[in-house]
Amino acid sequence: MNKFKEKMTLNPIMTFFILILVIIVASGFLRLIGFEATYNKIDIVTGEYVATSESVESLFNLSGLKYIFTSTVSNFTSFTPLSTLIIILIGIGIMEKSGFIKTTFTILTKYCKKFTITFWLVFISVCFSLMGDIGYAVMIPLSALMFTYGRRNPLVGIVATYAGLTCGSGLSAFLTAVDSEMLKYTLANALNIDANYTLTTGCFMFIMTFAIIAVSLLITFITERVSVNEVEKYEYKDDKKELRLGKREYRGLIFSISAGAIYLLIFIYNIIPGLPFSGNFLDYNQEYYIDKLFSYDSFFNNGFVFIVCIFFVVLGLFYGIGAKTIKSNNDFCDDLSHSLDGIGKTLILILLGSILINVFKKSNIGIVIVASLAKILSSLSLSGIALIVALFVISVISTIFVTGTQKWAIISTAAIPAFMNSSLSPEFAQVVARFGECMAIGITPILAYFTIYIAYLEKYNQDDKPISLFKTLKYQRVYSLIIGIVLLLALIGWYLIGLPIGINGSITT
Repeated sequence: MNKFKEKMTLNPIMTFFILILVIIVASGFLRLIGFEATYNKIDIVTGEYVATSESVESLFNLSGLKYIFTSTVSNFTSFTPLSTLIIILIGIGIMEKSGFIKTTFTILTKYCKKFTITFWLVFISVCFSLMGDIGYAVMIPLSALMFTYGRRNPLVGIVATYAGLTCGSGLSAFLTAVDSEMLKYTLANALNIDANYTLTTGCFMFIMTFAIIAVSLLITFITERVSVNEVEKYEYKDDKKELRLGKREYRGLIFSISAGAIYLLIFIYNIIPGLPFSGNFLDYNQEYYIDKLFSYDSFFNNGFVFIVCIFFVVLGLFYGIGAKTIKSNNDFCDDLSHSLDGIGKTLILILLGSILINVFKKSNIGIVIVASLAKILSSLSLSGIALIVALFVISVISTIFVTGTQKWAIISTAAIPAFMNSSLSPEFAQVVARFGECMAIGITPILAYFTIYIAYLEKYNQDDKPISLFKTLKYQRVYSLIIGIVLLLALIGWYLIGLPIGINGSITT
């Protein structure tokens, strides 16, 4: 029976192929039966509502197949996870090959308890939402290396980090670029009901801070109690001699930390406005500071991935010089490509992931589902806890099909009026939607960076059989369920007690 199951285990690559075919056929069927939805779309400039109809676009025809074939190459080359991962791996490669990562992680894992290491790894992953999606390309490879050098199962580190990145994607004590974009729709809808309504950038701070700490602790406990026993086993084939740190290693650390600190100071100075010759990385056409950082025209946003890469290169290079593991320019050049060795399967998974997401977006299935859910919400006469639960559930379902801010542009037109008519604040509605997103985003293959997660699980998998796509999602189900329940209970508790959710942010209007 076990041998039969092994033979029937679908390789993730084959699963992606099947999902792509299913979406193509489903789009043709849904178009045939006239699956569509109408909702009120708000213009955030004028504040006017416009009746908008969304329908499924069939790809199960000649024009659909032409689109898939003609857009695949350009879509793959512009697929953000691909470029982000390759650039970040260049920096990680030189850090690893020079010995910086091995020395640093050996010290950390030697003097810290397992629970402590896992907690801080998860906590940093949760907080990475402030920096956007780059956390997937940075934290997943680093977490695998940290667990490896700590002589723990790297698969556990990958699973825990992905849980932190996804469950923490909607959590930030400070306003993120995503929050800022959502806030525009929240405020536009609120102003239609109350022309004097205002929102501040710190209106989510208190409840978000609580959620960040709670989620980090929960993921850590689940990892140490459940995931360590659930994922595939990992055996070390090398010798078990412990790394002995000598003068060279410590000199390398001093060199790298000093050079890295100087680099960071220069970088930080250039994102601080108002000082002499400072703020060069900001877009001063924006109002909020977070938008100055992450607007499409800011140097910070456009160059942040490369900035992180150069930081990693600086750490690895100066460690190598100090520890004498880099003795020539040839050593340096060879080290740059170290992490790019053997990533053929990773590239194939990213290619198929880009096709899957491109096909699904083109079909418009997700948008129609979200619009239908928004219509259901607007038709319900709910208030209080029932309304909070309804929006939370709708946000969960919507996130499985649409992972960007586009879903809030649709849902907010129903959610904000419903909340304000029930004397609940629009900022609280946005928090409810964000918490629902935290529960669902880790269990959807439509998330662009899911391909990095599954690729690294495959990279460190020692079994003869591959880890199936559905099994990688299965690893996340416990995190999703428990964190979803806790966040929902936190929302209800906040509502019942009537605590402020942030600075000038309240539950009620």
